[in-house]
Amino acid sequence: MSAGGTPPEGGDDRGAVRVALSGLTTRGRSFLAAGIAAAMCSYVLGQGDLLRVGLLLAALPLVCVAVVYRTRCRVAGSRRLSPARVPAGSEARVHLRVDNISRLPTGLLMLQDRVPYVLGPRPRFVLDRVEPGGRREVSYRVRSDLRGRYPLGPLQLRLTDPFGMCELTRGFSSYDLLTVVPRVEPLPAVRLAGEAAGYGDGRNRSLALAGEDDVIPRGYRHGDDLRRVHWRSTARYGELMVRREEQPQRARCTVLLDTRETAHFGSGPDSAFEWAVSGAASVAVHLLQRGYAVRLLTDTGASVPGTDGGSGFSGPVLESADTVGLLLDALAVMDHSAEPGLSPAYDLLRGGGEGLLVAFLGDLDEEQAAVVARMRQRSGGAVAFLLDNAAWAGGAGTASDPLQRRLQLLREAGWTALRVGPGTPLTALWRQAEAGAGAPSVSGMTGGWQ
Repeated sequence: MSAGGTPPEGGDDRGAVRVALSGLTTRGRSFLAAGIAAAMCSYVLGQGDLLRVGLLLAALPLVCVAVVYRTRCRVAGSRRLSPARVPAGSEARVHLRVDNISRLPTGLLMLQDRVPYVLGPRPRFVLDRVEPGGRREVSYRVRSDLRGRYPLGPLQLRLTDPFGMCELTRGFSSYDLLTVVPRVEPLPAVRLAGEAAGYGDGRNRSLALAGEDDVIPRGYRHGDDLRRVHWRSTARYGELMVRREEQPQRARCTVLLDTRETAHFGSGPDSAFEWAVSGAASVAVHLLQRGYAVRLLTDTGASVPGTDGGSGFSGPVLESADTVGLLLDALAVMDHSAEPGLSPAYDLLRGGGEGLLVAFLGDLDEEQAAVVARMRQRSGGAVAFLLDNAAWAGGAGTASDPLQRRLQLLREAGWTALRVGPGTPLTALWRQAEAGAGAPSVSGMTGGWQ
């Protein structure tokens, strides 16, 4: 980004004078007022020396205004984020650079960058005289405990005189975005009930077609075994073709995040909803690293990535790092929805063959619990983390009777249903999910699952 420090040309002269005088600081206004008052007193008292003093006091801020306003310096600024995507609670460093691209040196410069209040106070820097063709670099740190996408900028540059009588602000036009993603907790490698193995545990392969005549050929690639060359197809297509006898089947997982506003209580970085968002991010990243094709699904029926009307699963065209970035960016701006129930998500799961289903659920009534129970029929394995909103709101430390009934209903439908209270580590719950719903509760854990 760049901005010129030259005053605007043309226009109304009176408007230009008004803009210049608006740059007077408190000191400059005080000097001007004192000069005018001294000049008036000299006229009343007939003191010529007092008049000269008054003219000097009044002329000094006006001369400073003219000098600062007519200063013809051009500066260019740039901003660099390191990194541009940070987890909640972590710091990012912002590097600012100012270049003097004019033939004249600048005066004293005051640099200020606009940042949202959740990232901290506005950073301000004082830069000494910058020589022609010279540059200055400064940096500051930002930190946020709240997810989101925050704009940084535009950068503002204040020109001032050595006496501090006048300040004029030059604004830059561009800004950058800092993405604060939910915290991702490392999870242990476990084998869940009904789970199909991902790339990390083994590779499920299936024969495409059997027989020499029914084989599906493909073009020869460097490194292919020459014993797999299919000569009949080679003669037919005029290029070397090989047999594609088997193809990998990538394990799938759907991470369901309940974002209904009526299903969650409280707000802030320590709320139950933030725990659910962080948990969904942790599970999605963990399974992607194990080679799964992961889809993030919400109660509204929206899925990320792959919102083009297809299956929504991350395909092989997306690298794992790119898929993780898409998921975390989507979760960074995830907010509550006005959806009354989970039926849209259930409708999307009707196709079956969803593989593993991991759900982070808020408060469920009987109707919504029945909808979730039917989702189990559409997946090979299902794990549900059911948030105990009463405990998160400061209520009892044990599960209430309605929550116990919801957990029992889901377990009878085949879910591995776990209760989540405040302070519950996802790592411990993830290990308990491996043992199934009948495993003993975690001893000494606040709000352990029941």
